Amino acid sequence: QVQLVESGGGLVQSGGSLRLSCAASERTFSGPRMGWFRQAPGKEREFVAGIGWSPGSVYADSVNGRFAISRDNAENTLYLQMNSLKPDDTAVYYCAAARFHYPGMSYSDERQYDYWGQGTQVTVAS
Repeated sequence: QVQLVESGGGLVQSGGSLRLSCAASERTFSGPRMGWFRQAPGKEREFVAGIGWSPGSVYADSVNGRFAISRDNAENTLYLQMNSLKPDDTAVYYCAAARFHYPGMSYSDERQYDYWGQGTQVTVAS
């Protein structure tokens, strides 16, 4: 059973924008946290942004001020608005969802995420 499906990736020029979407099943979307991660060629997967049910969101330093994570609770969809894109943002982007809350665990800790999407490719041309 597919739990998370990303879309919205593509090729964009440096300085451009893209909005990624992650459609989730209702059960998956109801978990305490969701996040976006990315993996560039030859690199480890890294945290991009995270959001929970309480107000506020968390971002990696490399994207803070350029990316925005949000959720549409009526549509069970997670979004990542990416502005001022740079070639270094080129990667496969994954959304992830946690089933349980682990107090004190950072949003960037992959161990808490139980569900992962298949990824969507984002390529930023210089």
